[in-house]
Amino acid sequence: MTPADIRVLVVEDDPVAADAHALYVGRVPGFTVSGTVHSGAGARRHLEAHPVDLLLLDLYLPDGHGLALVRTLRAAGHTADIIAVTSARDLAMVREGVSLGVVQYVLKPFTFATLRDRLTRYARFRATTGEASGQDEVDRALAALRAPQPVALPKGLTAATLRAVTDVLRAAGGGLTATEAAADVGISRITARRYLEHLVVSGRAARAPQYGQVGRPELRYRWSGH
Repeated sequence: MTPADIRVLVVEDDPVAADAHALYVGRVPGFTVSGTVHSGAGARRHLEAHPVDLLLLDLYLPDGHGLALVRTLRAAGHTADIIAVTSARDLAMVREGVSLGVVQYVLKPFTFATLRDRLTRYARFRATTGEASGQDEVDRALAALRAPQPVALPKGLTAATLRAVTDVLRAAGGGLTATEAAADVGISRITARRYLEHLVVSGRAARAPQYGQVGRPELRYRWSGH
């Protein structure tokens, strides 16, 4: 750790996920893990004893909602910034978080590359000091924080089709084969399989062979994201 490092407290109820998030943070230059806790009460105790610049905060904690924790921390005078780590996609919750000082949202499950991008942008925003010369400079400072570049898709895949495949897979409680996904989305089976495999590689889907039919078993994909 150097004096300039941004000190991060990981607040995550799942010990395995907490360790993974702490490992990710530790791999990003300029950041150091101040600690790992599994509840809102644990976060409050840690903050009373240790200086922290940033919370990597799960919103669903065993002793209350993460945003309720943020309100308590603000009332107690804690000014650490917040990056929310959550499976929640409720935009009303996002707006409430912004009003409380949540500077970034990272949706579970996420890769190291995604978190590294958010942390790097946060560090760039945090490093802006002095007085802005004009509106353009203010806009550039905010853009570093608010406009992350999308993670590049493999060649030949498009965001629109990925959203369509994701939607039909999430809606299918029993999972889908590539043939079924292709029919639902209106693309070829080979194309559907490429998108489904991308979801598997990125940790948002799981696959297993479907037995009970004549010939080679077909793979069935199930949504495993949150």
